[in-house]
Amino acid sequence: MVYSFLVKTRSDIRNVAIIAHVDHGKTTLVDAMLKQSGVFREGQATETRMMDSNPLEKERGITILAKNTAIRHGDMKFNIVDTPGHADFGGEVERVLQMVQGVVLLVDSAEGVMPQTRFVLRKALELDLRVVVVINKIDRKDARSEEVMNEVFDLFIELGANDEQAEFPTVFTNGRAGIAKYNLTDESDNLEPLFETIARAIPEAPAEEGGFQMLISAIDHNKYVGRIGIGRVFRGSAKVNAPIAKVGRDGVQTGLRLTKLLAFAGLERIEIEEATAGDIICVSGIEGLNIGETITDAAIPEPISAVAIDEPTVSMFFMVNASPMAGQEGKYLTSRQIRDRLMRELESNVALRVADTESADTFEVRGRGELHLSILIETMRREGFEIAVSKPQVIITEKDGVKLEPVEFVVVDVQEEYAGAIIETLGRRRAQMSNMLNVGDSRRLEYTMPTRAIFGLRGELLTLSRGTAIMSHTYYDHQPVAGEIPGRSNGALIASETGVTTGYAMSGLDQRGRFFVEPGIDVYEGMIVGRANDDKDIAINVVKAKKLTNMRASGTDDSVRLAPAEEMSLERAIEFIEDDELVEITPKAIRIRKRVLDETERLRDRKRGVKAFA
Repeated sequence: MVYSFLVKTRSDIRNVAIIAHVDHGKTTLVDAMLKQSGVFREGQATETRMMDSNPLEKERGITILAKNTAIRHGDMKFNIVDTPGHADFGGEVERVLQMVQGVVLLVDSAEGVMPQTRFVLRKALELDLRVVVVINKIDRKDARSEEVMNEVFDLFIELGANDEQAEFPTVFTNGRAGIAKYNLTDESDNLEPLFETIARAIPEAPAEEGGFQMLISAIDHNKYVGRIGIGRVFRGSAKVNAPIAKVGRDGVQTGLRLTKLLAFAGLERIEIEEATAGDIICVSGIEGLNIGETITDAAIPEPISAVAIDEPTVSMFFMVNASPMAGQEGKYLTSRQIRDRLMRELESNVALRVADTESADTFEVRGRGELHLSILIETMRREGFEIAVSKPQVIITEKDGVKLEPVEFVVVDVQEEYAGAIIETLGRRRAQMSNMLNVGDSRRLEYTMPTRAIFGLRGELLTLSRGTAIMSHTYYDHQPVAGEIPGRSNGALIASETGVTTGYAMSGLDQRGRFFVEPGIDVYEGMIVGRANDDKDIAINVVKAKKLTNMRASGTDDSVRLAPAEEMSLERAIEFIEDDELVEITPKAIRIRKRVLDETERLRDRKRGVKAFA
């Protein structure tokens, strides 16, 4: 992609995205770049992972939303986009790649090429973006930098890179220490080699002349100015208060003005009077602005075609919480409030789809994976919503009369002594092994397997490997539907009475399985309170209190010894449930329940062969 032959370019700007697999050090490297570019005054207190501003990002240690920053280094301005590394947030990566002319592909010097590395590189190569490869974390004891560099080259060839793309420059870095090197043997105490490589290898920002044209690639919100559109100026220039038009799905809207223009400067946004082609800027004051729309000169309303986002692969049903405890802990409970919130999410979450169902209280929500949807659920929970959600289902498509299902590329890193048990488990789930190799002291198993086989797999692998297995996956392809895949191997312990759990009742039942609740917790009939040891559901009374008599010995209940309850996070609860179960989510609790709460009705339905709504 040599812009200088096609259009005028700006030699003072480089627009670049940092892409990588999760936890390979993107955000930490951006921190170091900010610090070495004079963004902070000497002695100023700074946080780690400064770009991860969302509370959920800070808690989980992952990047969920793509974010922009700008760094001035010498005479050059680097507009940098920090992207998520998790496969479920691939939509964030896809939508921002049209903002940039090149990418920095970060690869961990020990872990090497991982599933999301493959996904993000494929997207960059499809858009013909220039790539700078950075081998990061070279200070790790188990680093194998030269070997990883060869793996990256093999990946370029496998993904069909042309000769020009395969001639990529490589830089070795320690992001935490803020060091970059051209060769591993070089001495260095800063990131200068990285800045120089980006300036040399990434094309200059194109600056086409003509009427103003800007593509909205991201949306932010400010309580004072409302919706803020973020994107690159593709053509021309515009000043504050200039007349503009908005071109989107609803046609052309005229009579608008650019009320405010903002540019990025470090972690801040500063007001500017004029923006020109090549700049990545923010605009506000435009009602109903959405991702993929074009802001143009009012006299020449020409749209820019946005990159198509891959379709969702997983769906869940979000419904009004109808449990006996509904309405006690949340502020937003009704179907109208839930629907409005989901529709609002569509404005910024480009990989999400929402559809009404035959029931007014139930909505089908489609996304890229369990984590993609669970982050939305957790965000709604913190905002005060009460909802119930179903087990995730894969989205089956049809082509030429053949039913196709999504297939994932899966990598499992595990210690050698557990590899046999994990290979056996994956085989039962119709996984096809593509490679097995030694990485350090562990085995790396590479598979392709149906997306639906991944539901509940992570917990099973952790159990088999005593918590040491590391699994990562990304979308691979759509293939003909495989056969049946075994579901959960354990039944559920179900509360048969409503009340407060007691240690006295639970102490006599702990041989039946592992509890999810402690004594003193409110439960209701039909609520799942534990995992059974066998594959049958068992209804148990966990609220029975010890009868008081005049023969009662003082302190008997204090001697009850129960195993600690198994903590059920949102993701683990969603992985655990079957088709006839729901996860109830409120601001204060996550509960698992049967769809049909009454035990007699459940038995009657089972005899009739009634299937759960799915």
